[in-house]
Amino acid sequence: MCQTTGPVTVGLLQHRTCPTAEAAWERVGVMAQEARQRGARLVVTPELFTTPYFPRTEDPGHFDHAEPIPGPTTEAMGRLARKLEIHLSASIFERRASGVYHNSTALLGPDGKILAVYRKMHIPDDPAFYEKFYFTPGDAGSECWRVAPIGGLKIGLLICWDQWFPEAARLNALRGAELLLYPTAIAWDRGEPEAEQLRQRDAWRVVQRAHAIANGVYVAAVNRVGDEGGLTFWGGSFIAGPGGEVLAEAASDREEVLVAHCDPARIEEVRRMWPFFRDRRLDAYGGLMHRWST
Repeated sequence: MCQTTGPVTVGLLQHRTCPTAEAAWERVGVMAQEARQRGARLVVTPELFTTPYFPRTEDPGHFDHAEPIPGPTTEAMGRLARKLEIHLSASIFERRASGVYHNSTALLGPDGKILAVYRKMHIPDDPAFYEKFYFTPGDAGSECWRVAPIGGLKIGLLICWDQWFPEAARLNALRGAELLLYPTAIAWDRGEPEAEQLRQRDAWRVVQRAHAIANGVYVAAVNRVGDEGGLTFWGGSFIAGPGGEVLAEAASDREEVLVAHCDPARIEEVRRMWPFFRDRRLDAYGGLMHRWST
């Protein structure tokens, strides 16, 4: 079998909110050490891991949580990446300029240097998820889809709400991504009926497995866990293979380090069986460039 790249072991750090950024850095350090001991060469934090999930309300005071890139968190995570000799994906509330803030991911290399920054493209605005108040969408045009090589695997950087959009997954795959990363902060309202809670979690899991299948790639989603205000973050972090198979999955109610092996040889195998890229009808997709077609 043709194989041009090699496997990478990925570690997802599912944890609760911490009271301070410094406490979050320490917690990630402990969990990353465990992931490294279990073979991980790429470690991923949940979305906005240094703070509570502040977009539950619209409060200008929360802009004080933002920091530049490079800044304190990238410096702390860079030291950790150097110490453990890993790649590390850290989700950060970025202050780009006065009045311009992003929900961003910084990818750090084993030398501690920033390799890429991705700014979340799809910004939600729902009850208790008022992200449009805080975050400016990424604005780098086609270059916003940031694909970076990690050892023998190419990584597509995405964030949370991006995970519901097949266009984002497909464009990353077309740029060569073999693993899509989705740092996440997704929860249900504790007042919702249990059946609706389970439906939401199942939909979240299914749509991302569908991205893995439709594009023949690995997908890794890492969620936070625990209660914050009226929200319960449901954990359930997982890594899916290019055939949609779930390789590893975390519990819904506790902190956990999740590790799985991602081998590009499996991508080659799946795409030979399901040649979706071969059979795409490029001549028929113009309607995707419109908000709505009737």
